[in-house]
Amino acid sequence: MNSIEHIITKLHLKPHPEGGYFKETYRSTGIINADSLEASYNGERNYSTCIYFLLTSDNFSALHRIKQDEIWHFYDGSPIRLHMITEAGKYTEHIIGKDLSKGELPQFVAPGGCWFAAEVVEGDTFSLTGCTVSPGFSFEDFELKSKKELTDLFPHLKSIIAKLTHD
Repeated sequence: MNSIEHIITKLHLKPHPEGGYFKETYRSTGIINADSLEASYNGERNYSTCIYFLLTSDNFSALHRIKQDEIWHFYDGSPIRLHMITEAGKYTEHIIGKDLSKGELPQFVAPGGCWFAAEVVEGDTFSLTGCTVSPGFSFEDFELKSKKELTDLFPHLKSIIAKLTHD
């Protein structure tokens, strides 16, 4: 059985600004020129990027959004609960894991532009996942709002926002 410390050390993971730990494992050498991207992008992007992402039951990935679709891949540990809020304010949650008989999915796509957060389903454990983003991830495309800012946008989701923000 892998311990949290063993995974962090072996995969060279570092703290992520939204919570959890990560390491970029792939960044395509191919580039999408700025004039081929939607106007909301500032500059060129790699075709695709991929990271390892580790959450523990002691932390969570705070509500954030990016412009790109983000594909989550389940690897090990507890399933994760992915919380999503559309720009129109519709809330959904999805379980990413390996128990297909319970409706868990080993892969799930968070559409670009939606707010999303993740947490470990089971206590005293971890979830090891991977995330693939295309066009490739850039912190220029990453948005992390405060609890107040998100509650002002989605007052009907005040309790879920309070649970899944760091401030």
